[in-house]
Amino acid sequence: MLESFLKFFVVFFLVVEPISLVPLFASLTEGASDSYRRRMAIKAVLVAGGIILLFALTGAAFLGALGISIDAFRIFGGLLLFLVALEMVFARESGTRTSTDEQAESRRRADISVFPLAFPFLSGPGALTTILLWFGPVSVSREPLLFAALMMAAALVLVVSLLMMLGAERLMRVLGATGANVANRLLGVVLGALAVQFVIDGIKASFG
Repeated sequence: MLESFLKFFVVFFLVVEPISLVPLFASLTEGASDSYRRRMAIKAVLVAGGIILLFALTGAAFLGALGISIDAFRIFGGLLLFLVALEMVFARESGTRTSTDEQAESRRRADISVFPLAFPFLSGPGALTTILLWFGPVSVSREPLLFAALMMAAALVLVVSLLMMLGAERLMRVLGATGANVANRLLGVVLGALAVQFVIDGIKASFG
């Protein structure tokens, strides 16, 4: 169980990319008060947590209702996560999180907590795919402890994200945009390898 907790924490941390939230949050809240920043960060994490919990509880049943096997989803999920990894490594938008138009719209919104922070940055397609991949084989009724351990790992990543957003202004002075990009590129290499492993596991299970 500890091994599953640590593995899922690492994978989910790489997908959510809390470090990438630092320049984003600093940009979206530039000139705002501390109370506004705190309110937006806390609300974004709570909304993202609700979305993640919903997918963890109902995602596998939804796939089953559509006749999609978890192995087929594992292959697609691995490919999607690979696109996220490429985005991280090459520091360019692949469209897996948000588009340029969506970013421009978010800057015009007074409340940025739900969009774009909670979705698609904290609980976007990559994060929800990861949730389905890990929670799909886990039954909350048969394996409650494992389910709880995985949820704790997801919650820990959200807490780290919250701390990153709350300290975004100070972190930007230390890291700068270049430092954040370097860290994201290094993490992207690891995520790319994990994504390929998801595809390999899915193919083996489907045709093995």
